[in-house]
Amino acid sequence: MSKTRIAFIGAGNMAASLIGGLRAQGLEASQIRASDPGAEQRAKIHAEHGIEMFADNAQAIEGADVVVLAVKPQAMKAVCEALKPSLVPEQLVVSIAAGITCASMNNWLGAQPIVRCMPNTPALLRQGVSGLFATAQVTPAQRQQAEQLLSAVGIALWLDNEQQLDAVTAVSGSGPAYFFLLIEAMTAAGEKLGLPRETAAKLTLQTALGAAHMAVSSDVDAAELRRRVTSPAGTTEAAIKSFQANGFEALVEQALGAAAHRSAEMAEQLGN
Repeated sequence: MSKTRIAFIGAGNMAASLIGGLRAQGLEASQIRASDPGAEQRAKIHAEHGIEMFADNAQAIEGADVVVLAVKPQAMKAVCEALKPSLVPEQLVVSIAAGITCASMNNWLGAQPIVRCMPNTPALLRQGVSGLFATAQVTPAQRQQAEQLLSAVGIALWLDNEQQLDAVTAVSGSGPAYFFLLIEAMTAAGEKLGLPRETAAKLTLQTALGAAHMAVSSDVDAAELRRRVTSPAGTTEAAIKSFQANGFEALVEQALGAAAHRSAEMAEQLGN
């Protein structure tokens, strides 16, 4: 990436996180440019990262090797159709917009090399994970560029087929909200058990953080870690048995299935 020139179309939170990650990895401000319709946002990103900002998308992508589409899915069609005359065949297009398929983007942009990505919100803290899918036109060098781009805010994982992005959306794209829901529920339950709310919240948050660190750094899977914490006839076993008796695993499977189905449904609706 030392000589790669990157243009961002849209400079919202996720784009700003990627720009910050790239700058932290050593990319010069002169290698990155971005466009955004909001004058205040353009001024903010320029002040924070020192990159050149544009109101006009076509100006922003001039001379870029990689064009990152970081706009809302509902705006993608109009943005792509307006950009099409300004793109050159060698420019890699990286989309981080949920629910917009490569086929739809090819319809709007022409036969550009496209990498479609599904990042998640912890990318804002450079703790994210992204699923990536590349079309046949993407070269090995461009795959590397896309991987390095998304690795600036976490982990990047390649997928074998585009349909798997619906599963990525269900697992990691929407996944932070599931953990937030569990944190909410555990905090409320701790309060009902007699703890002050602030104490219950701190206990829950630090437990979530510690458990995640243990799972990431361990050489065994989550099931084994759970077994090691669960003493026979102990308090943890009582809680786990209650979870399972109420269909915990089936509920999780059903919820992720609903998210994946909605992802596919949105792709069909937004791609027209």
